[in-house]
Amino acid sequence: MWVRSEYAGELAVISAWVAVLVPWNVSVSQRVFDGRFLSVRFPLFEIQYGWGFAIPELNGIALHSIPAAIRLQAGESVAVAYWVWGGAGAVVIAAALVGVVFYLREETVESGPVDPVRLVGALLVLSGGLFAAATYLRFRFGLPEYPVPVGTVILLVLGVLLLRVERRT
Repeated sequence: MWVRSEYAGELAVISAWVAVLVPWNVSVSQRVFDGRFLSVRFPLFEIQYGWGFAIPELNGIALHSIPAAIRLQAGESVAVAYWVWGGAGAVVIAAALVGVVFYLREETVESGPVDPVRLVGALLVLSGGLFAAATYLRFRFGLPEYPVPVGTVILLVLGVLLLRVERRT
């Protein structure tokens, strides 16, 4: 086993917190109107840097929340990717909340009807799957870009580790 049973709870809490902080997608666009975008997408927002554009408003750093990003893409075919991203962000928030409650009330949570380690693992796998779908949809319907799903892979790996850990009862 990769994770010892006695450390599974700690790994679940740290994994839930990491899920909020790790970018699920980093991408560089192909040339668009003589410029490019570097986008770093986190579960709850994205940082976008544009350079080389003749339109000055497109150059520089922009910060977008999920709702703002959805509004920017309204009516475009890629908008569905942003809605999936929003759903994945909500799942990450749920995992983080479980992690906080688990950290603060470990005894109570451990004695509950649901294994918190497995719950966090399932939430991470679900969010990773949704982020993977959002990456695919952005690639399929969005601007031509080179996506690197960094955090998506991390979430899936952590989630599977938590689901497979042998828990002592």
